[in-house]
Amino acid sequence: MELSIVIPAWNEADNLLKLLPQLHAVLSHLNTDYEIIVVDNHSADATAKVCAAEGATLVQQTEPGYGGALWAGFDRATGQYVLTMDADLSHVPDFVPTMWARRSEAELVVASRYVEGGGADMPFYREILSIILNVTYTKLLSLPVKDISSGFRLYHASALRDLDLQSNDFDALEEILIKCYARGYRIIEVPFHYSPRSTGTSKVKLLQFGVSYLRTLIRMWKLRNSIESADYDARAFDSVIPLQRYWQRQRYRIITALIDASKSCLDVGCGSSRILGAANDHTVGLDVNPGKLLYARCYGRPLVNASIMALPFEDRAFDQLICSQVIEHVEAGDQPLLEMARVLKDGGQLVLGTPDYGRMTWVIIERLYKFFAPGAYGDKHITHYTRDSLLATLERFGFRPQQVSYILGAEMIASFVKVDDAD
Repeated sequence: MELSIVIPAWNEADNLLKLLPQLHAVLSHLNTDYEIIVVDNHSADATAKVCAAEGATLVQQTEPGYGGALWAGFDRATGQYVLTMDADLSHVPDFVPTMWARRSEAELVVASRYVEGGGADMPFYREILSIILNVTYTKLLSLPVKDISSGFRLYHASALRDLDLQSNDFDALEEILIKCYARGYRIIEVPFHYSPRSTGTSKVKLLQFGVSYLRTLIRMWKLRNSIESADYDARAFDSVIPLQRYWQRQRYRIITALIDASKSCLDVGCGSSRILGAANDHTVGLDVNPGKLLYARCYGRPLVNASIMALPFEDRAFDQLICSQVIEHVEAGDQPLLEMARVLKDGGQLVLGTPDYGRMTWVIIERLYKFFAPGAYGDKHITHYTRDSLLATLERFGFRPQQVSYILGAEMIASFVKVDDAD
């Protein structure tokens, strides 16, 4: 199955009687196999009869609310792509081909009211509330999306796996989108003009709506400010926290100045850092976290999902190797250094960054970091190096130090040359 259509419905028989035939007519021209799934919240009207007559699969949701309906639909869907739309005719079937045509560009295509060319016909108070909601979420959570509350969406099914959806109300839409983005999936918006339902009544309850959105905003803020977000490193470059922004930009400046743009390079533990984006076309990004690599696709560099413990490259494959903020996250031992020495050419350059635990400056900063950013990297440092221990360790593996720079006297970024085996 290529396409599953998921439609939450509660007492929407009259609208479904119009929507489903229109949807079949549109989908028949897409030249793809599809299924229509109507998720019913135990409606008291003729929803079941309409679905049976119009060739739609009826699924009864077991969890409450709009979020429960979406989750039930996702669980039943078998398509490679999943499209969600409302049953009240506010999401017109004629727009589905426009979204379908953009499916290869992103894992989530949003029919957006708030990008150029989009719009909405709705009561003034609802429009104001919608704008406030979207601006609050997108600004506080640094999201490159203007309409996070649109329910008219096309997902690649892979983006919906293991989401651990916790929201049961309409805030499920925000949670799904934010978690998709935090896992590195691409999102694009397609301009769409929204029209309100023509019959029936809205299921939105404003007080319940506000409480649930606030609760979800708090949870998503914690996610967006943790290393679990795929764009954590890239986002820190423009952080609203002056120290974090300065730190990221200094690291970027020092490392990019050391790298020769004409030579091949491997960035071990690249994450979503903009350093990879600044590197040349001969640079390969490697990370153990697949979500970070999904985000790093935006840099247009070759990407490899692997560990520093077993680099999947031939001996002496690279002229340069970047290893920034990695070795403090792995157990002390020879394997990471043996692997880096193996894949680096004789005479090649290693640029390595790690905190200097011999400096009181770093000890103080780390404590502050853990306090103000408890979900960040500060709690993940399991191996502590000082300048002397780092230089001595690297020398054992054939690396001769060239220069050592510091960020605020705390993080050291050292450049080494790999000594020729014959030297």
